[in-house]
Amino acid sequence: MKFRREGPFAALPFVFGMPVIILKAKLAGTSSASLGHFLARAQRAAGLRGEVNVLVSRNREIREFNRRYRGQDKATDVLSFPADGGAGQGFAGDIAISAEMAARSARRFGHTPAEEVKILLLHGVLHLAGYDHESDNGSMARTEERLRAQLGLPTALIARSGADDAHPALPRTGYARRRKKGRSG
Repeated sequence: MKFRREGPFAALPFVFGMPVIILKAKLAGTSSASLGHFLARAQRAAGLRGEVNVLVSRNREIREFNRRYRGQDKATDVLSFPADGGAGQGFAGDIAISAEMAARSARRFGHTPAEEVKILLLHGVLHLAGYDHESDNGSMARTEERLRAQLGLPTALIARSGADDAHPALPRTGYARRRKKGRSG
């Protein structure tokens, strides 16, 4: 059975059970292997089944995805692209992370870039699992905080979003319906 992929990862190879992790931008302490291991832990903790692919790239590419799929012409730290019906076929979705934003937030919040990428990865996994912090009355925030502690991560992304209000120059993670069936955020 073939699965048709859409979105920014459409050209990636599709191998059931094997996440594709692409590091187009390097961050200290990150590797495909370490992110793949953490991704598996985060998916188990969140109860998300299916393949998840991850791209760590520069602001320019993330900005283009954000413009194309959310109508926002600015970079953001993490975007999630749930599968359009593919979860039942072994595919949960894709996550794109800005290496530059992750490095900036890591400096700002006093932890390593590798920890920040994991925080963003967990946030993206929760979106793929169906959570929406813009409309769920705090359910995603509570779940993310609990899983952050369980996975040994520093402050959760949603919990610190209030801090971002004091720094409007730092884009905040968004979550919106994708123009072609699906979500990003």
